[in-house]
Formats: sequence, structure tokens, C-alpha cells
Amino acid sequence: MSAITALDQARIEAFLEMMSAERGAAANTLSAYARDLQDAAQFCTHQRQSLATAQAHHIEAYLRTLADAGLSARTAARRLSALKQFFRFGLSDGLREDDPTARLEGPKLSPALPKTLTVAQVEALIEAASQEPGAAGLRNRAIVELLYGAGLRVSELVSLPLASAPRAGLATMIIKGKGGKERFVAMGRHAMTAIDAYLAVRASLIPPGRVGKASRWLFPSRTAADGKLTRRRVAQILEQAAITAGLDPTTVSPHVLRHAFATHLMQGGADLRAVQALLGHADIATTQIYTHVAQGRVRELLETKHPLAKKKS
Repeated sequence: MSAITALDQARIEAFLEMMSAERGAAANTLSAYARDLQDAAQFCTHQRQSLATAQAHHIEAYLRTLADAGLSARTAARRLSALKQFFRFGLSDGLREDDPTARLEGPKLSPALPKTLTVAQVEALIEAASQEPGAAGLRNRAIVELLYGAGLRVSELVSLPLASAPRAGLATMIIKGKGGKERFVAMGRHAMTAIDAYLAVRASLIPPGRVGKASRWLFPSRTAADGKLTRRRVAQILEQAAITAGLDPTTVSPHVLRHAFATHLMQGGADLRAVQALLGHADIATTQIYTHVAQGRVRELLETKHPLAKKKS
């Protein structure tokens, strides 16, 4: 694989620093930008060109190679988006006089309907997660209840400090989401019960030599360097719970539980703005993907509740 030029490396690093400092981009977002831009820079190097000085026809050629390689339209659109932001940064900082992506349009995308689970499948998953004996079972149940009952991102879950645990009589937490933005998270009684039961045994999950690093996290780790449970470990817990529950483990993930949370709220008649607030979406357009799940419910209400629908033909 071709190495990228020193100029491209410097420009990409400057762009990522801007995204972090000025826009508060999360570590995962920065990693995705870095991968996409380095891939484009490697293509340019192979063409004896620098990404930093590339013109529109170079970017078009790069996008054609993505299509020829069989990459999905969604992946191509994401990479073009990264390039557009990269070149806008170069233009605004006076690093170049034009934006070669200004007239480029991404591929047309059909809405990607999120994978989800039925209520019965979620209930089976929660029961299966708690079957591990001892404190680990109570922890696992609390994890699933929070992912589903509060719609948390897995990154938000593993980064919860112990101090964020809801106090007695309260069913809300303040969490730090994408871009460092704080939001209130509401929980149902099942999640509260699971958290209370877990907190009673949480200390037993911290080895004596790990107290200093692990004690500050709601979900501590026995081995992770920073003392908190890793996202990979959460995925493993869900995978094992899915197998125990008789579900296909490839259909279960932290993000699928977040989708199930939003989907079931919409099916229950929740307002779109309320779902947006609970998910922590900055733009309601992101939340609108869930409107499709309410269509069946709306049709059912129309057919059973509307006065004309009740008339016999």
C-alpha cells in the first residue's frame, strides 16, 4: 500500500485537530475521518498526486475506484463527506484557493432502516443476561436494562462514572454524549431495580489491586488499563446472552438495543421530539428514520378507532 505524502499527513492531522478542538468530535468519529482521508491520500499518491492539492477529476477518479471495488453507496457517501469537510477546512484556513468537491454529489441513498428486536426478544435477552451466577449476572442485567431502557450508546454506557448512578427515588441520570454534550436520561422501574441490585454487589467485581483505577466507573473492569469496562466486553456479554436466549448473536449488539428502545417508543405512540431528546440527537432528521416503525401502528389505529372504519360496508 502506498505511503501518503508528508504534506497530506500534516494536512490530515491539522484537520483532525480542528475537528477535535473546535467541533468536539468524538474519538470514534476522528478515527473514521482519519481512515477515510488516508485511503483517499493513498490513492492520490499512487496517481503521483497529493490529496492536499488534488483537483475535482482526481476525487472523481477516486470515487469511481470505490464503486469498481464494490463498496456500498453508503460507504462512498461517507468518504465523500469526509473529503468535503477536509477541503472546506483547507479553503477556510487559506491552505488552498478552491474546493474540488464543491460540485460533487454523493450517490443517492435509500433510507437505511435500523435493525431492531421485538419486545419479546429483548425480554428474553434481559433474562438470559442475568443467568451468569453471582455479581456478574446482576451487572449484565443492569447493562442490558440501561442499553435498552435508556437508549444509551455503548460509549456512553462504559464511560458512566459511579457518581452518575441515579440516587434513591430518582429515575434520571445526567450523561455526557457525543461532542461532550450533557443530557438527561430517564429510566423505567425495571432499569432502576436492576441498577439498585447491581450497585449492592458492584464492589465485589473490583479486585483489591484495581480499586484506584476502577472505583470511579459505574461498570469497572478487572483488566482494562483505564479501569472501565470496554465496549468489546459489553459486546461479548450481549453475544453470550443472545446465545443463551436462543437468538442469533449476529442480530444483537449495543446499537441494536438502542434502536429497539427508539422503535418501541415510536410504536407506543411517543412524540418524535421526545425520542430525539432521549436519544441525544442534535438534528431531528437523524431521529426521523424511526417514523417508519409507527406506520403500522397508525394504520391499526385508523382501521380500529376511526368512526368510518367501524361502519359495516
